[in-house]
Amino acid sequence: MSRLTLYTQETAPEASQARVEKVQKNMGFIPNLIGTLAGSPQAIETYQTVGLINGQTSLNLAEREVVQITAARLHGCGFCVAGHTATVIKGKVLTDAQVLALHEGKPMDDARLQAVATFTHAIIAYRGAVPDALLQAFMDAGYTQQQALDVVLGVSLATLCNFSNNLAQNDINPQLQPYAAGTFKGSV
Repeated sequence: MSRLTLYTQETAPEASQARVEKVQKNMGFIPNLIGTLAGSPQAIETYQTVGLINGQTSLNLAEREVVQITAARLHGCGFCVAGHTATVIKGKVLTDAQVLALHEGKPMDDARLQAVATFTHAIIAYRGAVPDALLQAFMDAGYTQQQALDVVLGVSLATLCNFSNNLAQNDINPQLQPYAAGTFKGSV
């Protein structure tokens, strides 16, 4: 049970209502993250705006989702792990084996995606002050300086979501529970 108010389209502050309505229409339900963020019109606006910007980076969808799942796991946000797992499984963006590796913090079967996971971990662990060798390993995997910064952007988006969920102690919505770490064993 959330320790912060979970707003609906009807109960959200007026400045958040249209944003909540749009999510309800697009997803068919209101994820608890959205219900929480709706309590601050600026927080929900930031989440949705930065989410759109993150979708325009030089990283492809699989790479962006590796950032999101890795950050959520490291930040202890089971809600975001489940939400992003649902995205990648339903969209056939990552394989079951890749998702399970991300859930468990184990090596992935794709060297480039593993480089993104490792670099994301380093960005968080070193608070951006990544040692030269780790930055070079990311570059040696074929990534650019722009993509290194795009990982930082993805981590910033994840941090907003992960920390908001952790603050609220949100339950995972029933629609996302089959994708939660420890529950997800393969395609749902």
